[in-house]
Amino acid sequence: MKPFYKTLILVLITAAAAAISFLLDPIPQDPAYHRFTDTRAYFGIPNFWNVVSNLPFLVAGTLGLLQSRRLASPDLATHYRAFCAAAALVAFGSAWYHLAPDNARLVLDRLPMTVAFMTLLAAVIADRVSWVAGRALLWPLIVAGLASIAWWIRTEAAGHGDLRPYALVQFLPMLLLPPILLMWKGEGLSARHLWMASGAYAAAKLAEYGDFHAVKHLLAALAAWWIIRAFQRSPASAL
Repeated sequence: MKPFYKTLILVLITAAAAAISFLLDPIPQDPAYHRFTDTRAYFGIPNFWNVVSNLPFLVAGTLGLLQSRRLASPDLATHYRAFCAAAALVAFGSAWYHLAPDNARLVLDRLPMTVAFMTLLAAVIADRVSWVAGRALLWPLIVAGLASIAWWIRTEAAGHGDLRPYALVQFLPMLLLPPILLMWKGEGLSARHLWMASGAYAAAKLAEYGDFHAVKHLLAALAAWWIIRAFQRSPASAL
């Protein structure tokens, strides 16, 4: 398939996702989201398992930063460090939120996650579609992710919360990742680890819908670690 048609497929997927998202009615934050089944407290920590299960994010992000020399492609160093830092910060934001869940604390939970989502998307584009585009899109995508949170905060304050932009930021990378991996070969990211991360993240979302939030955190942290490992693969072994 010619590069033009492959790129067109990504554009059409993005346009369709955006159109569907904004054709929906505004999505407010459901207050029931903050009511978790497992509220057990240990050692004076409320919602203990939902809080401490975020520790693997800190471990993954910190180890990733310490292993920066293992990068397969130095060109992806900024993407890599941004992702590792975001993964580590998820531990603090999510733990803080789960101590006393409410909308205000949920902001700190979601901010680093949006950075991670957008950084991953920019990195995959840089490695497999266009280095120039992936480098140019990194910071605009991060800003767009943060703006989706700002929009949600603003609309919640106005009494009609709208999570549609945040939903787009969260799920668009997962929609674009499979076709990118299938249509392009990369030089610095391991397809195997990215597929494994996608599977772990999908399982994490299923755990979230089942209200198994501690399990969700463990699976999502595993996905983050596999993404970090994908950066560390040698260029010769990248698929």
